Amino acid sequence: MAAVAEPIIAIRAGRLVDVAAGALLEDRRLLIEGERVVSVAPWSGDAPDGSEVIDLSDFTVTPGLFDCHTHVADNVQASSYVDTLTRSGAEQAFVGVENARATLEAGFTSCRDVGTFRAFVDVALRNAIDRGVVPGPRIAVAGAYITVATGGGEITGLAPDVEIPREFRFGVVSSIPEARARVREILNRGADHIKVIATGAVLAPGTKPGVPEFTEDELRAIVEEAANYGAFVVAHAHGAEGIKRAVRAGVRSIDHGSLIDDEGIALMAERGTYLVADIYNGDFIAEEGAREGWPQETLRKNEETTQAQRDGFRRAVEAGVKIAFGTDSGVYPHGWNARQLPYMVRHGMTPMQAIRSATLTAAELMGWQDRLGSLDPGKLADAIAVRGDATSDVGAFENVAFVMRGGVVVKRP
Repeated sequence: MAAVAEPIIAIRAGRLVDVAAGALLEDRRLLIEGERVVSVAPWSGDAPDGSEVIDLSDFTVTPGLFDCHTHVADNVQASSYVDTLTRSGAEQAFVGVENARATLEAGFTSCRDVGTFRAFVDVALRNAIDRGVVPGPRIAVAGAYITVATGGGEITGLAPDVEIPREFRFGVVSSIPEARARVREILNRGADHIKVIATGAVLAPGTKPGVPEFTEDELRAIVEEAANYGAFVVAHAHGAEGIKRAVRAGVRSIDHGSLIDDEGIALMAERGTYLVADIYNGDFIAEEGAREGWPQETLRKNEETTQAQRDGFRRAVEAGVKIAFGTDSGVYPHGWNARQLPYMVRHGMTPMQAIRSATLTAAELMGWQDRLGSLDPGKLADAIAVRGDATSDVGAFENVAFVMRGGVVVKRP
């Protein structure tokens, strides 16, 4: 039987962002065969016979965006974590389907998902997307949070005599042997990485963002056990001491980093630890919380961390810390991910640095840079387009007009 030729698509890009070079290229032809980029060259008006030509001459074309801190399989981080207990597993699965579609159509073709309260619903969602059952971004998932009892990864705020089902407490640990065992089980059950809650949280009632919830030795054991499986560890860490413990223990990224100090910034720059800071989120929590009557504890903790996080972000940029784009989607509605890009520019990045944080740097954080993160020949054809010059106004990414994932057009102008 003769082999079936793969479809060929020629995209005419009015402007194409070369994120590796940090350059904006005018009037380029992006040639795609099957799921991969074949070539990038000046547009000369020609295209291979039989190819589909997509005219994006009025647009800026970039690699598909990454969000490295999402909760696509969850939609519970609002006024109370307790809300998640009101949904069945089947209902939660359909929430994930809806969120995945919204994320993809917003131009985020890849995500590092960092946890769900109902264990392994994210694994099931990832697998369904990979099989083509539902549309969504490429997702690496955490399976369950590694957390201490009553810590930032628990459903807190319930009466002490209310028993929470085991699947919502799967990653709760109280010793190094227990932590190692839980890491093994989470990875053996299909997770791609480990998420550890190293400090208290803003949205978990009763926890304190500045307080460490694991010792450095405990964190190191978690990192070592994950490394046995070739997996990285993501650390939720707000407080300065918890951040430094996690960095010294060898985590791949510090997520949030709200109360980071200069010692922690220097340590991250020295060790090459990535910062994933959700610096848009504070405004959403403040506005939505005031409108919807969220608990005063939550609003107070948000106020105490928002500006501090942005100040720390600026200092981290200046210090040369590697910064990957991540938003904590699920606190705010999925699909709004790009609203953070202007915040990153406002707080110290150039537009090109912000775009790189959501493309090549994010791919490097996830270990996917050999196949994604730029539109170089040989890489997977994940591409998006926005009107105008996105390198002068990153707010343009809030209205993505064209989305391609692996050579398949998902959204057209």
